[in-house]
Amino acid sequence: MFSFGNLVLVSAVSLVGIALAMVVTALVGQRLGKVSVVDTTWGLAFVVVALVAALLGQGPGWRRLLLLVLVAAWGGRLAWHITGKNRGKPEDPRYEKMKQGKSQLRVMAMVYGLQGALVWFISLPLQVSAAAGDGIPVVAVLGVLVWLVGVVFEATGDAQLKAFKADSSNKGKIMDRGLWAWTRHPNYFGDFCVWVGLWLVAASAWPGVLTVLSPVVMGYFLAIGSGGRLLEKEMSKRPGYREYMDRTSFFFPTPPKRA
Repeated sequence: MFSFGNLVLVSAVSLVGIALAMVVTALVGQRLGKVSVVDTTWGLAFVVVALVAALLGQGPGWRRLLLLVLVAAWGGRLAWHITGKNRGKPEDPRYEKMKQGKSQLRVMAMVYGLQGALVWFISLPLQVSAAAGDGIPVVAVLGVLVWLVGVVFEATGDAQLKAFKADSSNKGKIMDRGLWAWTRHPNYFGDFCVWVGLWLVAASAWPGVLTVLSPVVMGYFLAIGSGGRLLEKEMSKRPGYREYMDRTSFFFPTPPKRA
């Protein structure tokens, strides 16, 4: 049976945990002189929420543990990948552009405050599921399968791009092989599938289905808000990228068009 009081407790503690994670990240970012360190905290902040939900939730233990394992596997891999990707590099151009003409306080609010708020909202399926009663196991199984597709898609896309960049003969070329021939953003699409899967696990018990806006918002930011569209503003300036855009799907994978 759903417990509203338990939801309030889990949500409040989750909010405090997210805030602490962002404060620590802001201090690290100030020391390093770049705010892009928040990208590493992004995945880990969801793990914080999943841990809070697992420890303080009153719902079935198997579902709370399942969500903790799924979120920890996804968030841990993402944090590890982004840390390695950004190590030794200057500020991300997207953040550099965001900081232009703005005070440090405003930048911190836009980066750490906004991302903290998004983590809390997008993680609502985890919070609600922690306070929900018994559900329909087959829906949770479907959610795990969708989550698995997303993790494999995201990890494979990241690995393919890393290998492509590591080959010096590809310098100046556009990555259009493997999953990158089917979608221009396989990592973002995989991320979206992960959260649709987590939502399905939460939706297996009422009122988890009501948190459907969480994966929708995640999809919006991955594709349009601060993800694909924003990245392509810079990428489209590179030789050959416009042609790549013409023959390759933007977000959802489809067979590549003939050149």
